Amino acid sequence: MNKRAWLNQLALVTLALVIVLGIRQFVLTPIEIDGKSMEPTFYNGEKLMMEQVSYWFNEPRRFDVIVFEASKSKDYIKRVIGLPGEDIYYQDNNLYINGEQEDEPFLTVTGKGHAKTDDFILEDIDDKNSQIPDDHYLVLGDNRNNSQDSRTIGLIHKEQIKGRAFIRYWPLKKISMIN
Repeated sequence: MNKRAWLNQLALVTLALVIVLGIRQFVLTPIEIDGKSMEPTFYNGEKLMMEQVSYWFNEPRRFDVIVFEASKSKDYIKRVIGLPGEDIYYQDNNLYINGEQEDEPFLTVTGKGHAKTDDFILEDIDDKNSQIPDDHYLVLGDNRNNSQDSRTIGLIHKEQIKGRAFIRYWPLKKISMIN
């Protein structure tokens, strides 16, 4: 192989490596479930892929499963429950948004007994019928009895959100898109 062909091959391999690393760093990132806070939706050790592009163009939606920076050394995976400007409260284990009851279908597997009003106290807003400020989100784990979420760490600022979980790829028998 002559020098020119060798340089072309090297350039091609370098470009492919830059593209793959760029996609991994800035577009798609693998994440692993650590703990029980999202059961029964996700279990400890399951692997998901997080995409980081959709929130460049759109705001998080209710019930999105997001990854956010909880501290400098720890990311959390939780579900968006409350959006900016909404009044959120729980009463008799039911979610109310702007006074209207909202169904949480992902909790029906375990029987909705996870979100008691007296346990639902936020540091950033009052514990009942309070409006979420602009650029903030209320996030909760699906396993409400075993989750550090907005009830204990407060509301999540938009800048803390790293991305949206969009596919479970491990274990193989549970490969699925995340709604």
